[in-house]
Amino acid sequence: MAYQFIIFIVIVQSILFLGHWFFYKTLTFFFNLSSPGVTLPLKIILFLFSISLVLTSFLVFRYSHVLVRIVYVLAASWLGFLNFFILASLSSWIIYIAAQQFSFSLNQKLLAGILFGLAIVVGIYGIVNARTMRVTNISIKLAHLPEYWRGKIAVWISDIHLGPVRRYGFAKDIAHKIQQMQPDLVFIGGDLFDGGTFDLDGFTEPFSKISAPDGVYFITGNHEEFFDHAQYLEAVRQAGIKVLNNEIVNLKGLQIIGVDYRDSENRQKYEMILNGMKINPSMPTILLKHSPNNLDIAHKKGIALQLSGHTHKGQIFPINLITALVYYGYDYGFKKFRDLQIYTSSGIGTWGPPMRVGNTPEIVVIRFE
Repeated sequence: MAYQFIIFIVIVQSILFLGHWFFYKTLTFFFNLSSPGVTLPLKIILFLFSISLVLTSFLVFRYSHVLVRIVYVLAASWLGFLNFFILASLSSWIIYIAAQQFSFSLNQKLLAGILFGLAIVVGIYGIVNARTMRVTNISIKLAHLPEYWRGKIAVWISDIHLGPVRRYGFAKDIAHKIQQMQPDLVFIGGDLFDGGTFDLDGFTEPFSKISAPDGVYFITGNHEEFFDHAQYLEAVRQAGIKVLNNEIVNLKGLQIIGVDYRDSENRQKYEMILNGMKINPSMPTILLKHSPNNLDIAHKKGIALQLSGHTHKGQIFPINLITALVYYGYDYGFKKFRDLQIYTSSGIGTWGPPMRVGNTPEIVVIRFE
């Protein structure tokens, strides 16, 4: 595992170096920057930015000091802006090459200035958008649903990522908004925490005030399993939330299954877990699974509805194109896999850049029919 982690870090850092190099070359070419008095400081600044995310990520996992958090937020925000600067750089070069090929005049500085200016605007929009919670309302029909559940409300939230960026105030706002909806059931679909060192009990305290007659349930996401997940699960339990760790519960004729992220990523182990549960095929079943994959296994077990998250719907463009490919179009929204209904949420928090472009943070309200 240590060897794989080192390889991962090397790959990430290499990509960051390459992205910053490309950005530097674009800046110097289109703005005709050649003076050492300009290019040398620019090289130093971009080099420091290129190593900032990896370095501060290590620090923020160990220390919760306010200065460490501020530097991490700056580094993560820069990564988001860099994404759009690279897109602006690519666009600049494409238009420049087209001008050369088709012999039309082009003001290079003006072109780059407009595109980089647009990148800044999009980045700022992304920050504002990520902080603006929305509510998505859906109605779900479940066969053999007991009369008790008809018209009842369940709330599904995932990927809150409480940590160095989203903190107590964010958790309080979410819990307050959920409580206003007066849900009968609440499901928290993993990545409640971002990982790292901080006040776990303090962050989960707002969720202890949610009053849902039929309970509040939690499953793990990948961020709870970076290291030992025991501390995260204990904090969740202390808030009065039921952890479903490869378990099934019968709620007045409605079966709720919650599976662990790591176990459910392994197809063989995941299938063994579901086979070991006494799933009643004559009762409707809701599966809480962090990642929207291995859908054929859930379908084979007769699951009626799967609720997932994890993808953030890419969080920032053009990553959404990648998540759509990786998860075969099940990366967001209400879909069907044969008889299995699945809703994948874009999540409500952020990981890495505190931005969202091309999607919105959401609280999902489900009305059973």
